[in-house]
Amino acid sequence: MNIALQAREIQPLRQTFGRVAAYTGDKPASRYLEATLGVQPTEHFHYRPTWEQGFEIYDTRRTAIVLKDWNVLRDPRQFYYASWTIARARQQEAMEANYQFVESRGLAQKMPGALREQALRVLMPLRHVAWGGNMNNCDICARGYGTPFTAPAMFHAMDQLGVAQYLTRLGLALREPGTLEAGRNAWLDDPVWQPLRRLVEDTLVLKDPMELFVAQNLALDGQLYPLIFSHYVDDHLALRGAAAVAMLTSFIPEWHMESSRWVDAVVKTASGESGHAEHNSALLTHWYLQWADRATQALEPVALLAFGAQESDAHTQVLAQVRAGLDARVRKTGLAV
Repeated sequence: MNIALQAREIQPLRQTFGRVAAYTGDKPASRYLEATLGVQPTEHFHYRPTWEQGFEIYDTRRTAIVLKDWNVLRDPRQFYYASWTIARARQQEAMEANYQFVESRGLAQKMPGALREQALRVLMPLRHVAWGGNMNNCDICARGYGTPFTAPAMFHAMDQLGVAQYLTRLGLALREPGTLEAGRNAWLDDPVWQPLRRLVEDTLVLKDPMELFVAQNLALDGQLYPLIFSHYVDDHLALRGAAAVAMLTSFIPEWHMESSRWVDAVVKTASGESGHAEHNSALLTHWYLQWADRATQALEPVALLAFGAQESDAHTQVLAQVRAGLDARVRKTGLAV
């Protein structure tokens, strides 16, 4: 008996979801677009939030920024849950290899004692700054509008939690658990950290999610991470015998550079909104200058703690270089800084 097998091509009735085709046309779309475009709930809400009765549960009026369509705030990394977890899993594997290398060769114990102590004094309180970043980005996700904007904010919140955990693990690798308590006490009581602590706590009560986005992810993180992990850890500590610290924190500057693409894209798109560009650009510029100036002032005593023992004005030079770099980065987004 002979069986004749024939291949037939079945044409789909449509290439993607209707909510995605409204933006891209009826053609195959990426998983990122299908996971983000048109997902934001817009109607048929059961109740208004009792804690803010003047707003809907999802409401564009929570921010002063005006956009015709919030789906334009897309992530250039095209992160949705699967792609984000895959990327972080690969980075976690690299970090585990770094920890195994450092521990197997005893590199942390071979660091000069004074250098190890100084590194812990600078880095351990930053666990609490990263925790503040986690809470702020959770708030951006909760109060923001549009899945292309809020979903990456939640990814960013969990990344900040990862930064705090890596700093915790670094403290345990360099010394006994008491160093974590010492970092917490410094965050609460040491005058060096109080300006930065006040800044972090002031951001925790911001209501406008876009202002919070600018204050946390652009103005503060845009100076903190280059100052500490590029200039201090990579350029200062590593050259003095603390290469282990650079290896055990390598995820943090890598993550900051990657996430900066998303932050800059949001600011650039919002400031160039057709029909509201002048309003949005002026408001974003005001927020940036306000919070960037506060961040620069708050980081000055931290920079002095990190670099002051080397030269009397080294910390001011490094901080000025970091701020100038951030201003140049912000100008590329279209803000008049």
